[in-house]
Formats: sequence, structure tokens, C-alpha cells
Amino acid sequence: MANKKEKVSNENFDTEENKDSSVEETKDAKVEDAEEKDVDSKDSDNESDNNDSADENVSAKESDKDSDDTDDKDADEQDADENDADDSDESKDSKKSKKHFKNKKNKHQEIIDELNDKVMRQTAEFENFRKRNEKEKTKMYDMGAKNVLEKMLPVVDNFERGLDAAPEDDSFADGMKMIYKQLMTSLEEIGVKEIEAEGEEFNPDYHNAVMHIEDDELGENIVAEVLQKGYMYNDSVLRHAMVKVAN
Repeated sequence: MANKKEKVSNENFDTEENKDSSVEETKDAKVEDAEEKDVDSKDSDNESDNNDSADENVSAKESDKDSDDTDDKDADEQDADENDADDSDESKDSKKSKKHFKNKKNKHQEIIDELNDKVMRQTAEFENFRKRNEKEKTKMYDMGAKNVLEKMLPVVDNFERGLDAAPEDDSFADGMKMIYKQLMTSLEEIGVKEIEAEGEEFNPDYHNAVMHIEDDELGENIVAEVLQKGYMYNDSVLRHAMVKVAN
């Protein structure tokens, strides 16, 4: 009986121990599950944190990349602006240089035009001076020649009077006639010629009327007789012809 009770008591004790052990195992299992959950939760949190950190890193990298891109763009834009500014400055400098060169060229061209105008004016003045000098020289030569010829004309008149009074068939007179002819040829070569007067209409530019007669055989205002020969030197009158005019 006593053994049965002990046996029952031991069985009960074992049962209680088993219960306790089971409870403890259950607790341990719960604790382990809780710890695993905590670990999982921590791992999940760590993973989440890692993911968040990775996302943040990615976002940061992307942000940095975007920032770098923005900075690069800003730098490029700044460089472009600087290049545009440089180009603008160069363009302005080029325009200023061209304008300065153009102004300088215009000034040089003005100086060249002024010098050309002076040269042309001086050339024209010199040409006018040369022509005027030639004309004056010719005029002075003509005046000198006229003075000499005017003094020779009375000699020629006396030569003619002497020949008119010379007898015919006289060898000496024939020789003088040849000399007279040679003289008149020389005068003609230098531009002296006799003014035609007898039988011509009276012209006061060439004739000097000293007498007036009535003659029915002659027309009105006709030169009837030449009292003294007149001569021309080139285009000017060396001496007017002294004439007698009829009617």
C-alpha cells in the first residue's frame, strides 16, 4: 500500500516535473520565439535601415549626381555665358578695331585725296603757266619781229622805187631785181605778205584811205589806187595799205 502511494506520489511528482519541464520548455520556446522575432525584427529593422540607408545613399548619390549634373550644367552655362561674353567682347573689340581702322583709313584717304587734289591743282596751274608763258614768249617774239619788219618796210619801199626808175635792159637793174625778189621770198618765209588792195572793196581793218575820187568805171567804195603797200605779219597787220578810194 505504502509502495503504491510512493509510486503514485512519484508518478505525480514526475508528472508535475514533466509539467514544469513542459512549461519551462514552452517558456523557453516562447522566449526563443520572442528572441527570434526580436532578431527578425532587428534584422528587418536593420534591413529596413540598410535599405533606407541604401535608398538614402542612392538618393544622396542621385542627389549628388543631380547636383553634379546641375553644377556641370551651371558650369557649362557659365562657361557658355563666359564664352558668349568673350565672343561679345571680341565682337565688340573687332567692331571697334574695324571702326578704328575704317576711321583711320578714311583719314588716310582724306589725306590722299587732299594731296591728289593739290597735285592736280598744281599740275593745272603749271600747265596754265606753261601755256601762258609760251603765249607771252610768242607774243614777245612777234612784237620784236614786227618792230624789226616795220623798220625794214621803208627800205623795201625805196628798193621798189629804185627798181621802178631803173632803165630797161640794164644788167645792173636786172641784178637788183633778183636781189629784191630774194628779199621778198625771205620775208614771205617768215610770215610777211603783201595786203591785196587795188580793185578790192575798202576794208578799214587793212586799208587806210587818204584820198577819195569819183570814177564811173569803178564801183562804190572800191580801192582805185595803192599809194603805199600794206603788209601782214602772220595774222596781224604789220602796216595798213595807203589807198585812194573811188565813189
